[in-house]
Amino acid sequence: MKSFLPKALFFSWFLVSGALSPVAAEYALTLWDVPLTIGAAMVSVYGNMRYTDMEKPDDADVKPKSELLPWDRPVAGRYSDLADRMSDWASPVAVAPVALAGYAWYNGGTASGFLGYTLMYAQALAIQDGLNTIARSMQLWPRPYIYAEDGEGREAAEKAKGEAYGSFFSGHASAAFTTALFTATAFDEIYPSSPYSGLVWAGSLSLAGFVGALRIAAGKHYPTDVVAGALVGTGVSLSILGFHKKKPQNSAIVVGPGFMGVIFLL
Repeated sequence: MKSFLPKALFFSWFLVSGALSPVAAEYALTLWDVPLTIGAAMVSVYGNMRYTDMEKPDDADVKPKSELLPWDRPVAGRYSDLADRMSDWASPVAVAPVALAGYAWYNGGTASGFLGYTLMYAQALAIQDGLNTIARSMQLWPRPYIYAEDGEGREAAEKAKGEAYGSFFSGHASAAFTTALFTATAFDEIYPSSPYSGLVWAGSLSLAGFVGALRIAAGKHYPTDVVAGALVGTGVSLSILGFHKKKPQNSAIVVGPGFMGVIFLL
């Protein structure tokens, strides 16, 4: 039995390593990435500036509960500190795409390829963050717990700052789905023959959906906020990946988590 265990472990590792043998996925970094990266950073900075300047409105300016969307009204008044903290515990998963590219680098890829791939992910995160903070700074409606009439929810509402009056849309859901879609799509591109593709997709989307559900349970967002955040995160991820898969007309730097090079098209 003792001699069998090391062999079984070695065989299992052999299968996993074989399934995850990196295949270079081609993404083109062009000169357009300069304005794209600068623009993404500026959108994020601008959004966060608006977000930090949000002020608490007068009671008369707060949207009445009766004016919320019909499917959002049942959530108004809800609050759970535990669910709020649980939704934050998923934050470390945001390194998944970087870890994926790093694994390819570890298995024979290049540092340049790793950095190029990471840049695309950073662009996606910055854009979704900027869109989120700009939308929230418009203060379309307050967070659900602002409507709490008693208990911890009422205490939290009394301590709330200006940002609590801009619930639309969920930044947690947006970031979670940005990460999920970027991770799963990139996994398919890097490891096209991996038997773990379905597991990665299911796990990534399930975790992102769970984060969104926790934001509703916490009384921090309405279903509309979470759905909108999921759509924004998904759209940004697919757009960034699609943009970088476009074939350059003349020449471009081609990167993937496992390689980097220059191609010329005649």
